[in-house]
Amino acid sequence: MSQTLTLGPETLHALPSGALWWPARRVLAVSDLHLGKSARLARRGGALLPPYETRATLERLEADIAATRPAGVICLGDSFDDTAAAGALEEDAMLWLARLMAGRDWTWIEGNHDPGPIALAGTHRASLTLGALTFRHIADPAQRHEVSGHYHPKARLAGQARPCFLADAARIILPAYGAYTGGLWSHDPALTGLMQPGALAVLTGPKARAIPMPR
Repeated sequence: MSQTLTLGPETLHALPSGALWWPARRVLAVSDLHLGKSARLARRGGALLPPYETRATLERLEADIAATRPAGVICLGDSFDDTAAAGALEEDAMLWLARLMAGRDWTWIEGNHDPGPIALAGTHRASLTLGALTFRHIADPAQRHEVSGHYHPKARLAGQARPCFLADAARIILPAYGAYTGGLWSHDPALTGLMQPGALAVLTGPKARAIPMPR
């Protein structure tokens, strides 16, 4: 049900959930979980949303970890909706995260919503290079063989909008993994300026489906 992608010398799999699986390294990458978004909105006087997004996101992550059994997990930034949210998760969510992290090499990449280290176990980095691939939050146009997030790309197929991966020979941009996250259309200039002609959009859902990137 996944879509196979090639980035440099590596073969990766875009999963229907929005996670990226690198079997050669047994690494699972996810981006933009935005845990604690409903609490952050309530704290700042914004829209009141049902506070279920953390549970929904952790359930999805737990399922992907159970399916792939990764040795390492890379969270590509904006894992929390702000730095206060990282310290305000309910105890059961913190224990859930701790169970998922146990025995794994877990890396938190800094994002624009959660800059700097947070008070959680794991390794905290601005970016991470493993072999030929570099993982960071926001794409660097000068970088090749890069995996990033940040933009929450989405595209439409048969009249239905879905979060999507964007992939070309230079980079893969992951969709937002968390519940309650919006999206940026793939035809937005911010994305068309980053992605090469011939790029693919891999839509998430029951099955990962690849289409030419809508421009």
